[in-house]
Amino acid sequence: MPENAVYDWDAFDSHDYVARNYAVLSESDRRILETARDFFGGIADTAFPPGARGVDIGSGSNLYPALSMLPFCDEISLLEHSASNVAWLRDQTALYSPLWDPYWELLATHDAYRRVADPRAALAERARVRQVDLLADVDDGPWDVGTMFFVAESFSTSMAEFHAALRRFIGVLRSRAPFFIAFMENSQGYDVGELRFPAVAVERADVERALCESAAQLTVERIGTPGTPLRDGYTGMLVAHGTVK
Repeated sequence: MPENAVYDWDAFDSHDYVARNYAVLSESDRRILETARDFFGGIADTAFPPGARGVDIGSGSNLYPALSMLPFCDEISLLEHSASNVAWLRDQTALYSPLWDPYWELLATHDAYRRVADPRAALAERARVRQVDLLADVDDGPWDVGTMFFVAESFSTSMAEFHAALRRFIGVLRSRAPFFIAFMENSQGYDVGELRFPAVAVERADVERALCESAAQLTVERIGTPGTPLRDGYTGMLVAHGTVK
């Protein structure tokens, strides 16, 4: 049994997590979102086939990865293991909270995003929320574009499971599909509600080693901790983007 399975993910307090991390657009998330916006927006005319299907793996209680793919996809699958997060995602994709407006406004500084006249309606129409086990039963691919934010390093203390999560993510994308991944750097775990959840400490070199054989045009950037840190127990954030070989 993978270590990830011993944690009570169904007890994950989605509302507490959002309040701790996303109630105010942090400087770290601003920089991550700007990087994702510029990456996807910069390839908008060439990378996405007609009728493109996107996937966000391990969506948790975070909408901005899906929003970053919204202009480029006719359908976006949000795949999540936790039952509480699945319920939260279904509620929020149907009509998302004003809390997410600053995140969309930052994306919409790029022409590719401004083409979406009503992002709430677009997300409600295109989102498909599904409960899955990342390490066991992700299917329905291959997808044309993918995101995975704060998942591979944040669901286990096992480096083997970190690598397995990244392999599974890359494996559900088609060849030459663009992807964008975000990581907590050197995370020691995190509290949500009354519960403690695991993490494995990773740095830039770990991400590069995990992705170098499966990704083309790979870029791994360190965001650091601009502004006020979200919590104790991490040293920054990392992002990786490229295309699947």
